[in-house]
Amino acid sequence: MWFDNAVIYQIYPLGLCGAPQDNDGIQAHRILKLLDWVDHIRKTGADTVLLNPLFESDRHGYDTRDYRTVDCRLGTNEDLKTVCDAFHEADLRVMLDGVFNHVGRGFWAFRDVQQKKWDSPYKDWFHLSFDGNSNYNDGFWYEGWEGHYELVKLNLHNPAVVQHQFDAIRSWVEQFDIDGLRLDVAYCLSEDYLRQLRSFTNGLKPDFVLMGETLHGDYNRWMNDQMCHSVTNYECYKGLWSSFNSMNLFEIGHSLQRQFGPEQWTLYRGKHLLSFLDNHDVTRIASMLGEPRHILPAYGILFGMPGVPALYYGSEWGIQGHKNQGDASLRPALEKPEWNDLTDAIAAMAKARKESGALCNGSYRNVVLTNRQIIFERCWENERVLVAVNADNVPYTAHFDARAGRATDLITGKLHDFGGGSELPPYSVAFWRTE
Repeated sequence: MWFDNAVIYQIYPLGLCGAPQDNDGIQAHRILKLLDWVDHIRKTGADTVLLNPLFESDRHGYDTRDYRTVDCRLGTNEDLKTVCDAFHEADLRVMLDGVFNHVGRGFWAFRDVQQKKWDSPYKDWFHLSFDGNSNYNDGFWYEGWEGHYELVKLNLHNPAVVQHQFDAIRSWVEQFDIDGLRLDVAYCLSEDYLRQLRSFTNGLKPDFVLMGETLHGDYNRWMNDQMCHSVTNYECYKGLWSSFNSMNLFEIGHSLQRQFGPEQWTLYRGKHLLSFLDNHDVTRIASMLGEPRHILPAYGILFGMPGVPALYYGSEWGIQGHKNQGDASLRPALEKPEWNDLTDAIAAMAKARKESGALCNGSYRNVVLTNRQIIFERCWENERVLVAVNADNVPYTAHFDARAGRATDLITGKLHDFGGGSELPPYSVAFWRTE
């Protein structure tokens, strides 16, 4: 499947395009700003754009009002079609954020219940009781998502709700020709719902992808032949930054070995989880790392490890943003894309990965693992690549059985001779394809 070899570029449109935080009801064609990012995205080496929520909502997109209409703060459905067409013409696939567990208080069916109470034909679309009341004094109690009552939980056991959502997804394919969905809080969606969704989308478009947001637990619960094709790898997300901050690369090395290694008990060997250093919900990697020079080796592990690497807009040139300053700091408006040495390095890693079957699909095995260095092997068919990272501030000479005398660094294109050991400069990464 195409997703297995993809590089994702994630955008939070309401943020990047500078929409007001609250829906002001004023239509502005802000989403057309994404047209200025097409060439930049391609240049990074990404081939798929993931757009976070952009349909009509109360505030941040995850509080949906209408699944069928683009948020007025971003523009019109025609504007979104123009943007998606531009992405597709540039050979970029498009995935949208599917927010199906809950809606906003402004959702049209919920407003009908507010007005008509028992007489609303939509009262069974939600988990509610007329024997209680809400904090908003609606005259009935309802279940919110994880205690957030601005997010009204949908009754996904109601066939009418499911059909309404599936009809919306069909319209997204027909209007915007989307190639897949990120499923918000997929860990909250029932297995039965996910099976229905997979069966439905399988018939919509060949190779339509479902990538679920999951946090903890066994990801195979949501990622299998009947449900999601892929899920978010939050276990390795944590290891990717904390391994550097604690100078303990054993953490990420053991996580990767546990998930993808050669042992019989390995959890996800052969599967392609979404890998990331940051996203719209967490602190930017440039703000998370204690040592700024660790950002290059962190991206090196991201692009060298099993999985589908994702870039979050702006992080490819190192912008800051801390979760404790609020979601807005993670989702800033940006006038235009920028490019620097970090972006150059990331683009080179993305290109190397795309051109290597071993990096896209290969096995995983730790070769050298210390507190400050990691070298792991990726093998696929007749190709063998060694991903080598030095997180230390001094050079490191690695001694190991290279099983070959020479190699080519897929990032730089330079030849490498293993004779007498392999020296890694401080804060460096190499992708050695052995000969």
